[in-house]
Amino acid sequence: MQLYHHPYSMDSQKVRLALEEKGIDYTSYHVNPLTGKNMDVLFFRMNQSAKLPVFQNGSHIIFQAIDIIQYIENLSVSLNGEDNPTNTMVTEWIERIDLWSPKIFTLAHVPEKYRLFVSKFVRRVVIARMVQAPDLASVYHLKLREAYGTEEKLKNPENLKQSEEKLCHLLDDAEIQLGITKYLAGEDYTMADSMFIPVLARIVLLDLEEEFITCRPNVSAYYNMVKKRPSFKKVIAKYFQGWRKYKTLLRTWCFLHIRDLFRRY
Repeated sequence: MQLYHHPYSMDSQKVRLALEEKGIDYTSYHVNPLTGKNMDVLFFRMNQSAKLPVFQNGSHIIFQAIDIIQYIENLSVSLNGEDNPTNTMVTEWIERIDLWSPKIFTLAHVPEKYRLFVSKFVRRVVIARMVQAPDLASVYHLKLREAYGTEEKLKNPENLKQSEEKLCHLLDDAEIQLGITKYLAGEDYTMADSMFIPVLARIVLLDLEEEFITCRPNVSAYYNMVKKRPSFKKVIAKYFQGWRKYKTLLRTWCFLHIRDLFRRY
């Protein structure tokens, strides 16, 4: 089993947490979207959405995080003989969390000069790949249009407002639920938690913890609890806890500047 992912990808974090919690072995391939690696021709032929993660088990390839997590749940039942199928509450939480897209929320809280530099670099990568693979040029062109479309959405503050409102509704509901149960869908860790934890980690990474987490005591206590789990330490803390986030971001930033300096796209 192979997983194409990257620590920056929130959906990748969701899937990796699920794999780690279920104890399923897999081969890890890092594909950095900020450097345009998800636009490389070989990867793009396999996954023309260029989105992460991508999970492959033999000839079976899955592209959506929610579908991968459901597959992992079923695979765990098969491999480990588990007899506790996903309950309705778990499914409902997974689907609700999946409805919130972090894209606009994340990009809107990244300093504009860094966001625009990365966006320009990735667009140049896409143009270079169009030359390398003319048969995929029309599909690459769609990715260019998508990139410009995202920049236009970021100019409209209403889009960020809507994203934050959806996030607050999700967090408010979680606050109520976590006042009743230890984890999001009961007293035991489930795939719903694997979906939810990266949402909180993204908020913390953007230094918005006070605004969205600390003001919700149950959610705050829950996050402090799950941070102690081995899966969290391996998937998220290794890259983004404390000083590590600066190391992770600096490495990418240096890579981008060097490649841009030498026009290596």
